Amino acid sequence: MSDGHVRSVERFADLAAEVLATPARLGPVRLVAVDGQSGAGKTTFAGRLAHALRDAGAVVEEIHTDDLLDGWADMVTFWPRFDHDVLQKLRKGQPGSYRRYDWHAARFAEPVPVPVPDVLVVEGVTSARAVIRAELTVSVFVTAPRELRLARGLERDGEELEPHLLRWFTDEEVHFAADRTADHADLLVEGAPDVPLDPGHQYLRRAPAGGRSGEQ
Repeated sequence: MSDGHVRSVERFADLAAEVLATPARLGPVRLVAVDGQSGAGKTTFAGRLAHALRDAGAVVEEIHTDDLLDGWADMVTFWPRFDHDVLQKLRKGQPGSYRRYDWHAARFAEPVPVPVPDVLVVEGVTSARAVIRAELTVSVFVTAPRELRLARGLERDGEELEPHLLRWFTDEEVHFAADRTADHADLLVEGAPDVPLDPGHQYLRRAPAGGRSGEQ
């Protein structure tokens, strides 16, 4: 590739096996972060990986950071609350919980329990941030062209939210640049694959020609 990256079609089943073969780093829990740009396809990727993990016999919990945020301005600052309510508990092998944010009512709603799983898949912007990097079993960064991501976001959230989405795009790029999230990810994924594959079972990996994206 002209940008110095090579691409390969890989299987969710093989990634699930890699996760389960790697020792847990968050207490007894294998923590997988699916980070990346808004509208790139993180939720879809995380759901398919969770399905493959369950097919492999793992007990899996999924958390979406959109459910943790206290509105549009909480992209980065929600983390201490998440760490206190969920991660600190799981480190000790204890169940945690969080209050789900209701975006329509603009307030936190019912508590959601988080039992101690074999694998916790956390999906959303900033989920693979530097502060949790050492405890991640696998970190994924999903990307796609800006125009496509904006179109997906408007279709999902409504045209009236375009100003919020555009500010979010700017804020997340600032965060990713400072955090160097993609540079440290174990796996870079193209959320808009342009090669033939079985989307339910395969994904398009994008990696530096030199090896794993997380190698420094």
